[in-house]
Amino acid sequence: MTLIGDGARLVDATTGRALEHDELVLQVTRVAEALSALPGGVLFARAGIDLTGILHYLAAFEGGRAVALLDPALSTGSVTELVERFRPGAVLTAPAAAPPPGYVAKDGHWVRQDPDGVLPHPDLALLLATSGSTGTPHLVKLSRRAVVANAHAIAEVLGIGPDEVAPTNLPPHYAYGTSVLNSHLARGATVVIEPSGLRERAFWEAVDRCGCTSLAAVPTHYEILRRNGFDPADHPRLRTLTQAGGRLRPELVAEFDAKMRAAGGGLYVMYGQTEAGPRMSTMPAELLARKPDSVGPAVPGGRFSIRHNDGSETTHPKISGEVVYRGPNVMMGYAEDEAGLALGDQLDGVLATGDLGYLDEDGFLFVTGRLKRMGTVYGNRISLDDLEQAVRTCAPEVGLVAAVPGDDRVVLFVEGLPGEACRSVSEALADRLHLHASGFDVRCTGTVPLLSSGKIDYQALTGEL
Repeated sequence: MTLIGDGARLVDATTGRALEHDELVLQVTRVAEALSALPGGVLFARAGIDLTGILHYLAAFEGGRAVALLDPALSTGSVTELVERFRPGAVLTAPAAAPPPGYVAKDGHWVRQDPDGVLPHPDLALLLATSGSTGTPHLVKLSRRAVVANAHAIAEVLGIGPDEVAPTNLPPHYAYGTSVLNSHLARGATVVIEPSGLRERAFWEAVDRCGCTSLAAVPTHYEILRRNGFDPADHPRLRTLTQAGGRLRPELVAEFDAKMRAAGGGLYVMYGQTEAGPRMSTMPAELLARKPDSVGPAVPGGRFSIRHNDGSETTHPKISGEVVYRGPNVMMGYAEDEAGLALGDQLDGVLATGDLGYLDEDGFLFVTGRLKRMGTVYGNRISLDDLEQAVRTCAPEVGLVAAVPGDDRVVLFVEGLPGEACRSVSEALADRLHLHASGFDVRCTGTVPLLSSGKIDYQALTGEL
């Protein structure tokens, strides 16, 4: 099973270098040979939006080396802590600092001195960190079959073929970014490596110069696009927008759906988790106006059910509960340390998502909330996601909104909110939820911090409390 389909190519927009299919395969093969000489065990690859990181990933995958993709923004201390837990054969493109005990610096990598290590399970191909923006990351274990199956399932529902061109505005260490890369290369399409991000003119110049046909984005990106006056008509070849990484508020679904249809394209709302390699459903663009709150049916090969508190499951429409997904793209399990890498499949293709939702009569999924991401205000449990949406309703002119739990209260950081308006927003929330306004600490902020994936960095905000 390969991720490099016939005709697949990479274009480095920064240098102008294009790796056509044959050269791409040659480069991947050469890097794979170099990786095979490293000590046994998983490989860590600090994978940013650059050609080197992407080649490391593809070479490890094609060469049969299990690889964990790490955010290059992780501190040296965080990388060292992960190294101590998992004892990788090497850390590719390692931090500039001195390597931890048991490792030596060589050719820009940290290489383990001890040639013996725990060999990963032979099915294990890819590890991605998950914990969102909070907590110590777990490593999600994805088999080769899971990665390839999801790549082709997504390519099928989006109609990805050799003429498609996708930019890398999402980093490869983020599951959604990995999925964009996989689904395009597997079907012989082109991936454009452009690291500056969609706030920068250089990114959009590359989109137009390289003829990009699609753009993948998370909800915070759509907020930015709206504020910047994005118009798909300004980019003639851009005909597909996809959205995952959290719930997109209904106003933006309607707005971008209308914009894309007017330009002859479509918006595809998707639902996924890293644990599912990562995408589980896609809402067909042509049906979005009819079911704007749905994330669509399961991708080919997958299916949803709804689990009740007593453990029973149903597919009957309109019955709410925890969303359960079954499919070949479900992870093998989590790895907490080196020993966990050797374990085989622990889930048998069944993933309890931790999300709440229901199915309609057509089998389309509606996600209504999370079992987690809750706050407490004077003993009342409140969805933090719902609070963020409520602030946007009270003050539609604001930018990003981020809610984090405090001590029997919720703190809300709001972009673009005048300081004198904070009290009125607190009072509006209190009136809406029939609680005292002191339970809602609304703070104006210039910029809500984002992770490299484009998601809100809730951990950084928690550190400000």
